[in-house]
Amino acid sequence: MVKSAARFTLFLGLAVLNGPGLPVEAEAAVPVLPVQIVARYPHDPSAFTEGLLYRDGFLYESTGLSGRSVIRKVALQSGKTLSQTTVPDGHFGEGIVDWGNTLISITWRSGNGYVWNFPSLTLKDHFTYTGEGWGLTHDSHTLIMSDGTSCLKRLDPVTLHVIGRLCVTADGIAVNRLNELEYIHGEIWANIWMTPEIARIDPETGQVKSWVDLTVLEEQVNLDDPDAVPNGIAYDRTTDRVFITGKYWPYLYQIRFPG
Repeated sequence: MVKSAARFTLFLGLAVLNGPGLPVEAEAAVPVLPVQIVARYPHDPSAFTEGLLYRDGFLYESTGLSGRSVIRKVALQSGKTLSQTTVPDGHFGEGIVDWGNTLISITWRSGNGYVWNFPSLTLKDHFTYTGEGWGLTHDSHTLIMSDGTSCLKRLDPVTLHVIGRLCVTADGIAVNRLNELEYIHGEIWANIWMTPEIARIDPETGQVKSWVDLTVLEEQVNLDDPDAVPNGIAYDRTTDRVFITGKYWPYLYQIRFPG
């Protein structure tokens, strides 16, 4: 059964993801968009997915858990790992993002990030940051990083220093637990940890424009593990495809919105 009790989303009343126990009142101002499944692909069910991206015909995936974290290149159709590298020093791997001929990865609580040659995934450099590391994506100018709070950090893609912040709200209330990120059609998409929702965020104002409801995917996956939540968004810019998966999910889905 899908663990609906673990969900923090309110589709009615305040469209806020701050925690359970919020009041249910009137219809939410922020629209909720259901999804349709276009295609389903195999996904490693042992993968504790933390970061996902699509580039040049392949998926690149970062997995978590201390001592088990890897970054790997994956064939979409088969789900097979084609190559992989281990996150150094047993750190808990989190988000990844590509930038030019590099791939950048972060870790959860160690404050350590890594720059990898792309697509070889050989280690090139190391950097540090303050706070936790959760998700990564980029627009045309900056890297965008989540740390589990309601505010996203903008990083200079060369120095990897924080150069700005974007705080995310829905109906004027902070949206916490921003997790895995993807930049799609001029919006920041963010998995909201421990829920089946993705927030589509205006990158200028930080306002949530709509929620993407992944309940139909959770129902297909049908896992009892409380950690098996949606986490992983990848966008194929060449063919305009959106891919979604989750921690320990046996499938990766291509989705679209009905209508």
